[in-house]
Amino acid sequence: MAAIDKSLYEKFIIESADGKRTADISQGIVAFTYFENIFSPTITARAIVVNTSGTVKGDDGKNKSLYNGLPLRGGERVQIKISGNSKNNRKGLDFSKRPAEYFYVSSITNVLVDSGREIFTLNLTSREALTNETIRVGKKFPTSQKISDSVKDILKNYLKANKINDIDETQNPYGFIGNMKKPFTILTWLASKSIAYNGPKEDSSAGFVFFQTIDGMNFKSIDNLIDQKPFKENYFYSPGVVDKNDPKKDYKILEYGIDRNQDLMGKLERGAYSSIRYYINPVTFGLSPDVVFNSSKYINKTSNLGKDKISLPKINDKSEDTLGDLPSRIFVSMLDIGTIEKDATDDGWNDPAKRNADPSKFHAQSMMRYNQLMTQVVDITIPLNVKLKAGSVIRCEFPSLEDSKRKEPDQQTSGLYMIKELAHFYDTNGSYTKLKLIRDSFGRK
Repeated sequence: MAAIDKSLYEKFIIESADGKRTADISQGIVAFTYFENIFSPTITARAIVVNTSGTVKGDDGKNKSLYNGLPLRGGERVQIKISGNSKNNRKGLDFSKRPAEYFYVSSITNVLVDSGREIFTLNLTSREALTNETIRVGKKFPTSQKISDSVKDILKNYLKANKINDIDETQNPYGFIGNMKKPFTILTWLASKSIAYNGPKEDSSAGFVFFQTIDGMNFKSIDNLIDQKPFKENYFYSPGVVDKNDPKKDYKILEYGIDRNQDLMGKLERGAYSSIRYYINPVTFGLSPDVVFNSSKYINKTSNLGKDKISLPKINDKSEDTLGDLPSRIFVSMLDIGTIEKDATDDGWNDPAKRNADPSKFHAQSMMRYNQLMTQVVDITIPLNVKLKAGSVIRCEFPSLEDSKRKEPDQQTSGLYMIKELAHFYDTNGSYTKLKLIRDSFGRK
């Protein structure tokens, strides 16, 4: 079987919120979609259900519709297992092994009842997403503790995460108070303050992402994601119908489109290339010396997916300064002096030992890294491949637009990309995967 063939729903069982009733609706699923995103702390899914018969026995012993008999009101547990259909999908998609892995119904939408038939959409989310809405973090985390250790603490003791896949060690400690915020809010906030640890003498760059995949929770450095080994097979685009006898059919790009190719004005407005930051001591109202950030100082220290660095135009014909040399935005931030440190009178600029981390080392850098990562954005559709995850790196070959070089890979658009978003689609016609790919620079390595 090819990866574009339709898949078999081995198990699709809904359990009522009170646990008293279950219903197997595997025969009524007309479409199922599974989602991952490196900027989303939770996995999600969506199922379109068509039910034409009594499915659930009510308290009176009579068969009732799924919607009213279960009843479907949100919070129901869902076991899902979809069979594999190719070498990239031998294990299929399985969320049925343990209750901790089950999906939960977050909402029911598009409900339609007509002529003995009911149609509705089940929007599903992970157990961790539901827990996040009911838990608050109020404890104080010490200034001596690395951010990565705080992340592990929150995932284990607050979220009770089912699976923790990969937590990259951070270089910088950071003290903070939870202030009764949700775990996801804090973990995403900490990602923007984290610097990767690459050894005691290595100067690493800032920029982390917190996200969930089928493998579990991830707190990953952008540089480490970029440096990972890419998927072993290259994906290529060639127009035409997929030949099922082609041994490379599972790695053909069925559709592609360039969503974005640089956003110069947007990055200038956000201060991604150069900015000035001021930090205010809320106790003394003292103002730190201005901190000028210039991306040119850090751009060569980061890992890159492309070959060619971004070159910016000059300010004008009479200047040697580029758009990246002069600040395009001014930021003003409050230090957390007086909330963590014992000595609230010293803002730490005269004595770095008293400083709770150094915001000048991660604020501007992380902003640069996030913006840089979205330099090129490409959407592709490929045969189903459940081996791919959000955050994975793949190599894509796109054809040259020059008539004389149509059979050769385009040197600017081809190359390594990171998967920002992933969606596995299963419907009555087939199964396939859609990817939103991103990278921080141009050129084919």
